[in-house]
Amino acid sequence: MAYKETFWMACDSTEQLRAEYGPFHTRAEAEAEARKLNFGYLLRYEHLIGDNEDIQEVRCIFIELPDATPAAQGMRIVRKLHTRCATCGESAVHDEPWQAEVWADIHEFEHTRHRVRLFEQTRKEGLKEIGDWRDTCA
Repeated sequence: MAYKETFWMACDSTEQLRAEYGPFHTRAEAEAEARKLNFGYLLRYEHLIGDNEDIQEVRCIFIELPDATPAAQGMRIVRKLHTRCATCGESAVHDEPWQAEVWADIHEFEHTRHRVRLFEQTRKEGLKEIGDWRDTCA
């Protein structure tokens, strides 16, 4: 006799590459955790289990939480800065622009003819290069 098994996850987006946290037995548990993590979505998994205890079908249903956007909650968008040497590949992650610039200055001073590139990463836009960043930081 087939039956349906349901569990809940907190997740940050509906994209294929998303962060998920859980599983939870109830929607209320998942929603409470999603709000703690500043995640804007719940994901309900439904597994249709067959007679031999094997999964016959999987359904995923996304539920957007009301007022869960960072702007609506007054939260700032988390941003990380990544520096990477285009010559040797050495890299680092920074919270502040001045940290990235100091790291790049030291690296380029210690390794002549090396060039450091700067990337910005946010959940919304992903990783993107900041071109001519040495001119804009001055």
